[in-house]
Amino acid sequence: MSGRTHARACPERTCVGCRERAAKSDLLRIVMIEGECAPDPRGTLPGRGAHVHPTPACLDLAVRRRAFSRAFRDRGPFDTTELRRSIERGGR
Repeated sequence: MSGRTHARACPERTCVGCRERAAKSDLLRIVMIEGECAPDPRGTLPGRGAHVHPTPACLDLAVRRRAFSRAFRDRGPFDTTELRRSIERGGR
């Protein structure tokens, strides 16, 4: 026996709003497209991504803390209206 287990570790990410660590599958990936924060539910869009819980409370915290500016390494402000609509519709 080599001592290895067959259980796979679940990747974790940090929510930029509440700063809590969670499973990658529980968070919504956000990318910046032409100055606008866009949801990336499949996680396949190119570029830097930020992760946030798909709740309006975490999105509000991220906007208030200017977390997207730091995550995307770019000056803001970013338009989050489409992202807010997406989260309010269903989160994913």
